[in-house]
Amino acid sequence: MFQDITTLLLDYKAFKHTIDIFVDRYKDMHVSVVAGVEARGFMFGPSIALALGAKFVPLRKPGKLPGNVISKSYDLEYGHDCLEMHVDAVKAGERVIVIDDLVATGGTLSAAISLLESVEAEVVECACVIGLPEVKGQHMLKGKPLYVLVEPSGLDDHLC
Repeated sequence: MFQDITTLLLDYKAFKHTIDIFVDRYKDMHVSVVAGVEARGFMFGPSIALALGAKFVPLRKPGKLPGNVISKSYDLEYGHDCLEMHVDAVKAGERVIVIDDLVATGGTLSAAISLLESVEAEVVECACVIGLPEVKGQHMLKGKPLYVLVEPSGLDDHLC
């Protein structure tokens, strides 16, 4: 089954509640950066960053950011991809959470961690709205904690 967060975005109360859950989790962790993975991490990351008083940093597909970038290539279950970030977007020692809509194999989140750690940032945690339990992507996250709001098992199709 294809997992999608579109219906969540259409329900403003559910969307706000989702953002509030993430904000409540991170409000006392001294996070200075929320890094959102293209593209659906962009839907959650800016709102979380604003509420935390942190900056939002987009992690984008190749060629979409102007100026100087650093990149990290990674393998997916169906091929290869790459994430890019502005060279000066994150400073050494900054505390970062990485946000995306879904974790499957963990390849994209692992690449995000590597990219951020290459500039000596401290990745506090990765967070996703949906986690696929049968894939167990958290085993590929370089020892970083993974926070997942829901797993599809037991859910009806209203969220997924």
